Amino acid sequence: MANTDKNSYTIIFAIVMVLVVGALLAFTASSLKPTITENERFEKQQNILYAMGVNENVEGAVNFIPANEVEAEFSKYIKEQLVIQNGEVKKDSSAYLIDLKGELSKDMSERKLPLFVGEKEGKDYYIIPLYGKGLWDAIWGFVALDADYVVQGVFFDHKGETPGLGANIKERYFMDDFTGEEIMNGTQYSGITVAKGNNDPLNERKDDGKVDAIAGATITGNGVTAMINSTVKLYIPYLKDIKL
Repeated sequence: MANTDKNSYTIIFAIVMVLVVGALLAFTASSLKPTITENERFEKQQNILYAMGVNENVEGAVNFIPANEVEAEFSKYIKEQLVIQNGEVKKDSSAYLIDLKGELSKDMSERKLPLFVGEKEGKDYYIIPLYGKGLWDAIWGFVALDADYVVQGVFFDHKGETPGLGANIKERYFMDDFTGEEIMNGTQYSGITVAKGNNDPLNERKDDGKVDAIAGATITGNGVTAMINSTVKLYIPYLKDIKL
């Protein structure tokens, strides 16, 4: 019978357990990978549709198109998927799978920028993906513009912003404020600013390029401003040629 009081037994037992648990975790991760990838794909489609107003929102809550319906709805409302690279615009049916974070870190000549052209109730939408930095970690989303460069909707999300503060960028009351905002000043791109002390609590002014900041979340709000303005600016030179 083995002497379980020896240090060597304890060490060998620990090593065996680490190997067994590691193998089980690796197997679990490998078996779940297809499901995780599919869920990520559905989530992106939900977010793109949400930005252009295709959702199931009620009573101030954020409600996406259900995962089991989103592929059909995505095909119904998204008429073209495009990729902008090195000054050229090409069709790409898998553009929504492009990782914008990775692309923004590349040289401009190698960078692929995805763009989605949607149509709802006879109106065209141009949905631009966004990526930036909040207070603690990454923030991202989508903004939908109409043919006059007026915001028709947005979707924001985050990885680690403060609950009840910066994390509220994904709440309806904040996202809805962007609808109707103009991003152009004449022919010049002016963007949108998340402004503290905006003096427009009901967000009735849509020509000032400002929405009210979230109380106690100044840095996250600044991150949203920088994310929108730096990302959308990359697309402006191409939008006039892309419009249907």
